[in-house]
Amino acid sequence: DEASTPDDFTAVYTELVDWHIRLEEAGESGLMDTVASLLEDLRRDFGPWVVRNYARWMEDAPDRPELSVDVVRNHLVPLLDSRPVFFVVLDCMRLDQWRVIAPLLAPYFEIEESYHYSILPTATPYARNAIFGGIYADEIARRRPGWWEGVDEEGSMNAFEDELLADQLRRLTGREVPIHYEKIFTDRDSEQVRARINSALRTEGVVIALVFNFVDLMTHGRSESPILMEVAKDEAALRDLTRSWFERSTALKVLREAAAAGHRVLLTTDHGSILCQHPTTVYARRDATSNLRYKFGADLRAEEPSHAFATKDASDLRLPEGKLGTCYLLALEDFFFVYPTKLREYQARYRNSFLHGGVSPEEMIVPVARLTPRPR
Repeated sequence: DEASTPDDFTAVYTELVDWHIRLEEAGESGLMDTVASLLEDLRRDFGPWVVRNYARWMEDAPDRPELSVDVVRNHLVPLLDSRPVFFVVLDCMRLDQWRVIAPLLAPYFEIEESYHYSILPTATPYARNAIFGGIYADEIARRRPGWWEGVDEEGSMNAFEDELLADQLRRLTGREVPIHYEKIFTDRDSEQVRARINSALRTEGVVIALVFNFVDLMTHGRSESPILMEVAKDEAALRDLTRSWFERSTALKVLREAAAAGHRVLLTTDHGSILCQHPTTVYARRDATSNLRYKFGADLRAEEPSHAFATKDASDLRLPEGKLGTCYLLALEDFFFVYPTKLREYQARYRNSFLHGGVSPEEMIVPVARLTPRPR
């Protein structure tokens, strides 16, 4: 049967991910190739289906999937009462990476799992702000003039997630919900982070919002670091690296302590990433954004239109209006954008990189897990 609804695509994708992991653990490399080619077919169907439907989803079509903007309303708000609750975002975590982390949490928590679709572009400035704000980029830009000017610097665009979350919780609950927010980039300051969390936990009904950036840094750093490229050379290796990191991470320490104290946790991610194998040529002016899976700019076009989601209408993506003539391109399947002048250089450097920002099940279909501490 052809997948034709968000639930269909999620079901097929999760089943293939589970098979990929099971076969890898059993050392069945021949069968893994079969699963890999089924994933390729799925990607090929998924891209055009998203392209056909996405603008409708942005207008709240009744058949749209649960999106980044729904996560807090659907999953966090029902947990709010006089007890503290943890809201943990592991940045840039693919479903298969979650699958190898979850067993490390299972001794401490009962895990209820569901999924949401990351909005486009599948990148932190859009997807993570949409989770914390419950609103799209066009709305954030309306409320925060000047925010959109930093469009090419990922870090600066996520500087006020705590305020976005506070605003969203105020809108949804009609009251001030106390929030303690931390963004954790390394495990070096583990002690201080945990001390600050413990002190925040004294506040009744506090939401402990934590963003862990390591998964994202691991994925990004790979294309820049020959050692990482070797250690995480494919999906299976990235899963192993993720598991090794998580076992020793501040994230696991914090979650174990939360379980021991009986605190509930909502855990999710903003988007995943995809192992990109195929370059596709794009023509652009100098002012185009630098990402390899999505581009904004004037006179922008893909040499092969079937490799990209292209629109000139910012409202199709709920992005702020750009300058006159701005085009928006998002890569489909496992393509990454290269300029005709830098074809060889980009191919050599970025082929076999984990990238994100485009349209694929690996980037868009991501887990939301509700963790309830097991009785001690």
